[in-house]
Amino acid sequence: MNTLNAVLTWIAENGYWFVLAALVATFCVRDPRRRRNLVRVLLVFGGIIVGSIFLAAAYGKLKPLPGFSWSWRSVKISISMFAIQVESYQILSPAGSIFVARTLPFFELFLGLWLFSGIGSRFSGLLATLVFCAFMIAISYAYHKGLKIDCGCGIGPPVEAGPAALLRDGLRFLLPSLLLMIGAFWVRSKPAPAPASSPATATASSLL
Repeated sequence: MNTLNAVLTWIAENGYWFVLAALVATFCVRDPRRRRNLVRVLLVFGGIIVGSIFLAAAYGKLKPLPGFSWSWRSVKISISMFAIQVESYQILSPAGSIFVARTLPFFELFLGLWLFSGIGSRFSGLLATLVFCAFMIAISYAYHKGLKIDCGCGIGPPVEAGPAALLRDGLRFLLPSLLLMIGAFWVRSKPAPAPASSPATATASSLL
């Protein structure tokens, strides 16, 4: 489990470099058909990258505390600790914080596996983008309130809610999911029809 978590965390923290390189490569391809085929391939890797972010986040929230082994009891303790982090944002009531703490890690697990599958990437990418936007809004709210709290995302070392967390989430998390969503919708859109050739052009072509 620790090895898997290390791999997922590495992809989550560094996958945006691949996304930026893929974006540059897409614009370097001038032929529309080749560009569309390239984007289809890149969407597979994009789903893995964005899915790794949610799987790593779910693992970070559910993993046992030091000194505990994996069990339902240790998971419940980890969820209780996460509920304290959610409540520290001072957005939800105690009951609402407990509800979010109990459901969010499993929702992240579901969304991560969905993104990995590549099924319905338009909708999974859209949902992932909305989730990241909600996280960033919560971080902005905490920073505006002057709260000195951990962002609580569960990925990598703790980061205080503030500009650094917003920059990290925007570049490493939101950007890949946004490009995944845009690419998935673009690939499914109807390609522009080829320009009709004029009679003179058709005649010239037939003579060649």
